[in-house]
Amino acid sequence: MKIKSLTIIILFAVFARTNGLQAQEIKPNEVKQIMEKVADWQIDHYRDSYSRDKVHHPLDWTNGALYVGMVKWAAMADNDKYYNWLKEIGNNHEWLLHKRKYHADDHTVGQMYIELYRKYKDEKMMEPTKKHFEFIMMHPSQSKLNWQTPYHQDRWNWCDALFMSPPVWAKLYNITGEQKYLDFMIAEFKATTEFLFDKEKSFYYRDERYKSQLDNGTKVFWSRGNGWVFAGLVNIMNELNPKSKEYKYFLKIYKKMAKKLLEIQTPQGHWAMSLLGQDFYPTPETSGSSFFVYGLAWGINNGVLDKADYSEAVVKGWNAMAGYVTKDGMLGYVQPIGAAPGSAWPDKTEVYGTGAFLSAGSEIYKMFGGK
Repeated sequence: MKIKSLTIIILFAVFARTNGLQAQEIKPNEVKQIMEKVADWQIDHYRDSYSRDKVHHPLDWTNGALYVGMVKWAAMADNDKYYNWLKEIGNNHEWLLHKRKYHADDHTVGQMYIELYRKYKDEKMMEPTKKHFEFIMMHPSQSKLNWQTPYHQDRWNWCDALFMSPPVWAKLYNITGEQKYLDFMIAEFKATTEFLFDKEKSFYYRDERYKSQLDNGTKVFWSRGNGWVFAGLVNIMNELNPKSKEYKYFLKIYKKMAKKLLEIQTPQGHWAMSLLGQDFYPTPETSGSSFFVYGLAWGINNGVLDKADYSEAVVKGWNAMAGYVTKDGMLGYVQPIGAAPGSAWPDKTEVYGTGAFLSAGSEIYKMFGGK
């Protein structure tokens, strides 16, 4: 009798677990629906102000990060509405990067320009970015990476920069076949990593100032800052031969971060604004977390992460992000512009959060069979 009862319990547990896994399955058409809703809401509110009083310039890094995700959505959408919207932005600004010559933030929009060049094969979309980067290579910044040095942000001395500029260099390398773009980028990326990557915790400090700080007794690893890096690694590796030594360099960092991210995901599915400080930052934050979902789903889709180990975390993360989208299509709980853990609210958003969400959706869609 005891054996029969035990068998029933085991069968029930297996049934419940199987049903739970089935319940976690995500339908590709539902992913597209919510991505479209979020993209449409953002376009309608594109010129609204968010965490600061002034509206972002169309070529500002905030919008550049939006375009990185929007162009991924444009490739999935059922019409050219989103490509046309992005083309209009490029045409209105003569396909120029933003105003600061060396600053990584002002290179971000180049990622969108190059993706549009890939689709339309129109040289004017990419030529200004090439000329801009040719100048940098011929006149490289001599600044140190220390935060207090003059012109310190002329180099990538804050971790956000690793999302903004390096993928543009990688794209130029891939399209032109010219090694010089890749060599320059990797030399600078390695310098930043040597300066800001914590080998013990496998995360990046936002910049030099945080290397000596503690927050409630824990090291300060900002979620969105590391989200910038994690997504940037993916966007770089997408441009490289997986058998190349350069790809393997980035993959090694990526895997270290992925392993740690799996360990510290919150029960709710997001990641804390201070990655090691869940107890002190319980509020959800969707920009950093969306980038982590994007990167982890990419790893599964490209066979570099074990699906058995990572899929539950990815599903939980995506469901959490989708749960913070309002009925109108606004992504809530996006932390305002900053450089460290802080606050987020359900009725506050930012364009870069939308970009991160759309990037995440593009890989979730593939992960569950979307074509």
